[in-house]
Amino acid sequence: MKAILAIDQGTTGTTVAVMNTRGTLLGSVNYEFPQIYPRPGWVEHDPEAIWASALKGIRAVFRRGLCKPADVACIGITNQRETALLWERRSGKPLGNAIVWQCRRTASFCEGLRKKGLEPMVRDRTGLVLDPYFSASKFRWLLNEFEGARGRARRGDIAAGTIDSYLLYRLTGGAVHATDVSNASRTSLMNLSTLDWDPELLKLFNVPRSLLPEIIPSSGDLGRTHGVPGLPDGVPIAGIAGDQQSALFGQAGFDRGAAKCTFGTGSFILMNTGQDRMHSDAGLLSTVAWQLPEQKTPVYALEGGAFICGAAVQWLRDELGIIKRAPDIEKLASQVPDAGGVEFVPALTGLGAPHWDPDARGVISGLTRGAGVAHLARATLEAMALQNVDILRAMERDLGRRMGDLKVDGGAAANNLLMQLQADYLGREIIRPKVIETTVAGACFLAGLGVGIWKDTEALAKVWRADQRFPSRMGTGPRRRRLESWQQAVSRAKTAS
Repeated sequence: MKAILAIDQGTTGTTVAVMNTRGTLLGSVNYEFPQIYPRPGWVEHDPEAIWASALKGIRAVFRRGLCKPADVACIGITNQRETALLWERRSGKPLGNAIVWQCRRTASFCEGLRKKGLEPMVRDRTGLVLDPYFSASKFRWLLNEFEGARGRARRGDIAAGTIDSYLLYRLTGGAVHATDVSNASRTSLMNLSTLDWDPELLKLFNVPRSLLPEIIPSSGDLGRTHGVPGLPDGVPIAGIAGDQQSALFGQAGFDRGAAKCTFGTGSFILMNTGQDRMHSDAGLLSTVAWQLPEQKTPVYALEGGAFICGAAVQWLRDELGIIKRAPDIEKLASQVPDAGGVEFVPALTGLGAPHWDPDARGVISGLTRGAGVAHLARATLEAMALQNVDILRAMERDLGRRMGDLKVDGGAAANNLLMQLQADYLGREIIRPKVIETTVAGACFLAGLGVGIWKDTEALAKVWRADQRFPSRMGTGPRRRRLESWQQAVSRAKTAS
């Protein structure tokens, strides 16, 4: 039996999964690693812990009999995107912790560039706003803070990259320093038109080009394993994409206008815009979705993301202790018919699209003597859905037309109450696939295409299957009043800093 191995390196853990050549997901394992918070608003990861979690996952899928090492036809990688790190070229060892995409430590630097009037140039070239979310200002910070890093960069001793490039480097024994075009498009350093590092942007952020990986397509023969414990040498790494782009690919969103929402640590909505790079007037981002080997022009997408989605549930679990496991929130929230006027805006790391307010702070309002933990749980699920309504309405303004149904995926997509709330507040039918781990599926699909397991995207479209549909059941009036209350709460979050 031949199989595809996927490494889904996420914000809170690493999933390793196995798919057969018929597109059936055979199983997966997940290993969490520590989140590091040195200061308020700062978020870091230990890259060695990330690599260890990937190796542990690879060993586990073999130990559980999902496939044998000799069965692995190819490997696909998908990853948390904007997280940035530096490492030694010779050893592959990181210079220090990675700065996570959620981290806000470079907010003042980005604000300084904005005050100089540089944001229009950055947006025109990259499709991104000036925000500490993206990698460029993180690379700059790392080079300035790690002692001797800039000198070592000039000597060619160190490399920089996002998590995909770090994993590719380690999987190939240091032979390949590359990043796929979807991840490169999230750094604020790649020009969306040339698909190459932009000299002016490199100068603006003071990042030497020699540090950065080669930009490559998302599918093909991208590297071969070497010296990886538990894996044979020579296995092709044949697919790479950032997690949100991978999820759109895994949802078979191959046609222009196809859209998906992934409920993960954050929530992210992507819509395929084909070979047209769209400019957003509503606070959304233009990004590269993927590039297949035969494509001279990549597929582009519009994107909007809320920084805190499933992470809000983790906060209830880990910091407040009102639930023991994340799935418990559905049962708790179902104990009340509504949130009883309680609003929770989970701006715990600022607000993302379409607001882009890094200084916004989380707000819980509308509390009364009768409010309890069930109301807060319900308000959390409602906030997760309402944030997405903000993004989708902005997307509709850019498109100039009403969107159709929305496909959903990610761990929280298994929450039926949340999916019904999303359908009600959005006023659209929500479609959940049989395989909600579509980020993993996308990595497998890209890798399978890269080695010829599937001929083209038409063959892949036949693999995707719907599981459940959630029609909207809320009337126009109640929906309008609910959204008005939410916007008032968001305004309070913006003034809470």
